Amino acid sequence: MSEELVRLKIDDIDVRVPKGTKVVDAAKQAGIEIPVFCHHPKIESVGMCRMCLVEIGTPKRDRSTGENILDKSGQPQVEFWPKLETSCTTPVSEGMVVKVSSEKAIEGRKQILEFLLTSHPLDCPVCDKGGECSLQDLAMGHGSGESRFVLDDKKHLDKHVPLGDLIVLDRERCVQCARCIRFQEEVAGDPVLAFAERGRNMEIVTFSDPGFDSYFSGNTTDICPVGALTTVDFRFGARSWEMDATASICTHCPVGCNLMLNTRREASANGRQMIKRVMPRQNERVNEIWICDKGRFAHHFATSDERLTKPLVRIDGKLIETSWKKALERAAEGLKAAGEGVVGLASGRVSNEDLFSFHALLKSIGGRAILSDSQAGGALVQQVGVGQGTDIGGLGVRDAILVIASDLHEEAPIWWQRVMGATKRGTTLVVANARKTRLDDYAEHVVRYRYQEAALTGLGLLQAITGAKDLSKFSGDELLKSAAKALTEAENLVIFYGVEGLTYAESKSLSEACAAILVETKNIGRAQNGLIAVWPKSNTQGAWDMGLRPAEGDLENALADAKAAYIMAVDPVGDNPNLAEIFNGDRFLVVQELFMTPTAELADVVFPAQSFAEREGTFTSGERRVQRFYPAVKALGETKADWSIIASLAASLGIGLESSSAARVFLRITEEIEAYAEISYQSLAEFEEQWPPVGEEDLYYGGTTFKNRQGLGVQLAPAAEKDQSIKIQWSAPPEFKGKKGYLLVPVVELYDRGATVMPSENLHSRLASPVLRMSLKDAKSIGVMQGAQVELLLDGRTEELQAIAEEGVPEGVILLGRGLGVPIAEPEYVEVRLKA
Repeated sequence: MSEELVRLKIDDIDVRVPKGTKVVDAAKQAGIEIPVFCHHPKIESVGMCRMCLVEIGTPKRDRSTGENILDKSGQPQVEFWPKLETSCTTPVSEGMVVKVSSEKAIEGRKQILEFLLTSHPLDCPVCDKGGECSLQDLAMGHGSGESRFVLDDKKHLDKHVPLGDLIVLDRERCVQCARCIRFQEEVAGDPVLAFAERGRNMEIVTFSDPGFDSYFSGNTTDICPVGALTTVDFRFGARSWEMDATASICTHCPVGCNLMLNTRREASANGRQMIKRVMPRQNERVNEIWICDKGRFAHHFATSDERLTKPLVRIDGKLIETSWKKALERAAEGLKAAGEGVVGLASGRVSNEDLFSFHALLKSIGGRAILSDSQAGGALVQQVGVGQGTDIGGLGVRDAILVIASDLHEEAPIWWQRVMGATKRGTTLVVANARKTRLDDYAEHVVRYRYQEAALTGLGLLQAITGAKDLSKFSGDELLKSAAKALTEAENLVIFYGVEGLTYAESKSLSEACAAILVETKNIGRAQNGLIAVWPKSNTQGAWDMGLRPAEGDLENALADAKAAYIMAVDPVGDNPNLAEIFNGDRFLVVQELFMTPTAELADVVFPAQSFAEREGTFTSGERRVQRFYPAVKALGETKADWSIIASLAASLGIGLESSSAARVFLRITEEIEAYAEISYQSLAEFEEQWPPVGEEDLYYGGTTFKNRQGLGVQLAPAAEKDQSIKIQWSAPPEFKGKKGYLLVPVVELYDRGATVMPSENLHSRLASPVLRMSLKDAKSIGVMQGAQVELLLDGRTEELQAIAEEGVPEGVILLGRGLGVPIAEPEYVEVRLKA
């Protein structure tokens, strides 16, 4: 259904815009600039700053008939309102006339700006916002150049107020636009900021503990129109015009947020190009103009001094630095000796080019390429994943979203934010999980199951959709029926499925049930419909596409049976110390990594790899959008791109792999993988104008987010777009026999203690602690007081940890964050006892 359009004139220009559009946005679409401070196109307007004042007139109407009164020429007579109006709060109407450039409007805005500057400090030479500040730009374009206010009456306020660990407030610079407050309430879902006091004493404060407790706090510095809010890592760090800007993609989760890396040569780093800040790059179908704080602040690993910089080989039991030639020769010798008994293990942390080359090498030598990320369903996403053109931000009334076995707030914050936003537009949200998550607060239907029953619940939803009458064997059968009804009635349906509390077998069964639901409801093969896996890594979907597959819950045996192992971008020993015994024997081990991990310490050969910031390539997001990233800094030491190392190793083995460039490797991908056949590096770099305008000349309107001129990527079409007669073969959920002890469930914490987070010291205060979270009843039964030390008997080892009682944790279950130093890959039964 097409939108109803309204006709109006703005500065004598005829404009047609959808009904309900605010005057300021209508003017922007017509290329007419109206200055703003408080208005932002992604936040509700409040008209606080008054900077957008314009003259507005509307047609006179006959009071008796309601018809327009016409002048002698037959045109409607226009009556202008007595006062200047805020264009950000005034919706357009038919026949409206707006004067932006009249003398009255210009003078009104000039006076507003003069008032805003009465107590604003002349900090421009030292302000971090200098060069990209709305106030600077608007003072030049709309200011009077002089002030009538007495300098002695200037109000002095605090200059360095930490709102939290990451954001600093300068109260003197604040123009009280409330953008930050409204962003946190409306977009981030974290209403942790507010105004306190009144008049000239009004100030921004935070009411959360810890301060400014939000995963999206950094975005407030992008939309702040002045230098009132700055990040701790960039404060006094560099000028905007001193830095280079390079397009990149976030590597921390499967959303695939578009980034811009700002870099500058630093004397403190001996003249090396260093990342000074990470900024969002606009892509309205991915991350819009936002990024989470992990994506913004956890970048220091890329240029860390702890990185491996030279190849290493083991000589007399010690790893010694050597040349690339000798390291490659030693690795080739060891792999040749293993024959077809080589197992390769890689994660979705690296690019498509790396994974394609890795798989090709293992295939050429008769080995097996294993994906370390133990979540099933990648092949199903290839079949019934979201259709081309899917935009979560476009879902609304009559649409539905199902999120099952996933805590999106911790696993993929931008997806969480976009799903939350969809509910505000009328989308029906169904959440199914074994514990409460933050999305429950926005869901119309919440299905609670017991851990180890996720796949069974997926099957229950499927059976309810297909009309099964008896659902008594499923937990919450009535809830299942109402949720299934909502999914069935939706015009469009997107399903997110995760792996919280699941074994590989259960993950496989759950993914099949989710795919079958989409097929049964006919929500496949078109935009705004399909399956999304909440993968543990940024490019796990790409790894599936490149041919890698998980070990199906049997990684330890797969490695134990190998004669040699080639491990890239994963630390299996760090994740499971029991694997150290496998690599301490005669098994030849090659490791390709950024850091000296516990696995690398056991290797016979170690290859130093480049980070995402030092090379180019592509990632495939969870929504199957292929996107390019580019080199921003010079490579450390003698490091090489993973695909280049693999090609060199292949050459040492007498195998020819593409070795000239990442672009040439991607060309091979398009030749050999059907889903990628229609795309190229060139098509990935194509872009189009997006709304709202941001960056460059539009700093004051949309903030300092970077305009996307480097490519929006290409969303792959699922197989269902060509053939919707897909049949899903689903397997019965695994049965779990009762065991003694507590079920220890690993859960994702956004701020883990992994190698890509720990080098960022600014985040250390936010790191999750390795704490056991128990139900109130279980904690009482074993005598656990808050913060008590307990002993966890895990797989033959004893771990000493703190334990806390937490409301919402199911009885008989203990939750423990992944990547916090306690190795646990899948749920398992454990014993817990109070430390003597």
